[in-house]
Amino acid sequence: MAELVRNDRKTIFGWAMYDWANSAFSVTMGAIVAAFFSSVIVGDEGWNGLSAETIWAWVISGGSTVLFLMMPILGAVADHNSSKRRFLRTSALAGALFVLLAPFVPDGAVPWFILVVLIAHIGFVASNVFYDAFLPELTTEDTIDRVSSKGFAYGYVGGGLYLVLALGLLLASGEGGLTGLSSSGAARLAIFGSGAWWAGFALYALRFLPETGEALPLPPRYRHFRPWRAYTAIGFGRTLATIRKLRGYPQLLLFVAAFIFYNDGTQTVIYISGSYAADTLDLDITVITLAFLLVQFVAFGGALFFGFMAERIGPKRAILWSIVVWALVSAGAYYLPAGQALPFFVAAVIIGWVLGGIQALSRSLYATMIPGGSEAEFFGFYSVFSKFSAIWGPLVFGIVSNVYGSGRPAILSIVVFFVIGGILLARVDVDEARAARSRWEAH
Repeated sequence: MAELVRNDRKTIFGWAMYDWANSAFSVTMGAIVAAFFSSVIVGDEGWNGLSAETIWAWVISGGSTVLFLMMPILGAVADHNSSKRRFLRTSALAGALFVLLAPFVPDGAVPWFILVVLIAHIGFVASNVFYDAFLPELTTEDTIDRVSSKGFAYGYVGGGLYLVLALGLLLASGEGGLTGLSSSGAARLAIFGSGAWWAGFALYALRFLPETGEALPLPPRYRHFRPWRAYTAIGFGRTLATIRKLRGYPQLLLFVAAFIFYNDGTQTVIYISGSYAADTLDLDITVITLAFLLVQFVAFGGALFFGFMAERIGPKRAILWSIVVWALVSAGAYYLPAGQALPFFVAAVIIGWVLGGIQALSRSLYATMIPGGSEAEFFGFYSVFSKFSAIWGPLVFGIVSNVYGSGRPAILSIVVFFVIGGILLARVDVDEARAARSRWEAH
């Protein structure tokens, strides 16, 4: 195995390029897949008495529950087996394959479309566990915030460029369009293209990322097990051991609690906004895609801005400022008028500016508080926090939307998650959390 050189420009470029690769899927998921699900797969009549908006919210919540159960095992297995690169490649290509299959699901086949999208999303999130786990190994403490922000910035540009292509396809489709495709046909092709983009650029990025470390031998009691059964047992064992140890590190636990709440708000906005715009605001898929395109390019500047801001005032304060803006724009979404694109575009610009800051700095701040030698395990936990938090916001959104028959009251529930998360984060002592790493006995 090759030794990874910290702050190596070529390796960091390859690492950031994976964000470029998978962002095509993530933006397509929010901008096109959600609206396509609402308007084509489910339709105006709904399905089994439920609106598309409610179903989509519960799909996101259910998928997050599955991922919540998977992520700590994947992270612990990758640490034990020293195979982050191999797991990254496998999960990325598997996820991309199911994105390629999604456009072939016929109209009205709601369960099949949900299944295909969920498997693709599982591949996306699983690959990010191993991708994130490279970050502490690539950087030093003085460069980690900037490199983390660089990864997100690459992602926003890559995803944004793909959305430009998808938007051009959508604008050239429909009645009288240049492509001869129907609007739904163009949406299907755009979804297919995001899978091809993800797979192609992932393979390119992986050329710059070496596999590091040596695989550990299986403990004697597991050597008679089949490999995956043994690694699953090891993963559960390490997960439970880490949970027990975390109880002795209150500041890290407090950050985790804060992250669960404010990330819940962030993830709900990201995944629900396309469906909210289609169902509640009555906007078409082209307008929604254009709004997501604005988010991508504004977020590029926002990610870099918050990276420099963190160097001046610290990552914790920078995150707190972004949480305040998130709460305000979520409350303002209640008042967005139906059928009007301009107010939705304004909200998209504001979200884009703070999106990069809260994501990149949360990841890098967490990375500076975890012990060395167990990065994949702890980023497995990080993904657990992400997926655990992403269960509740969409679930509450779906319940409130179903009860009131509108997404407007439901959007206000998101504000509560930002408020609680901000209060908890304000109480985190970052210096104490970092100092506690020296007391950690990594296994």
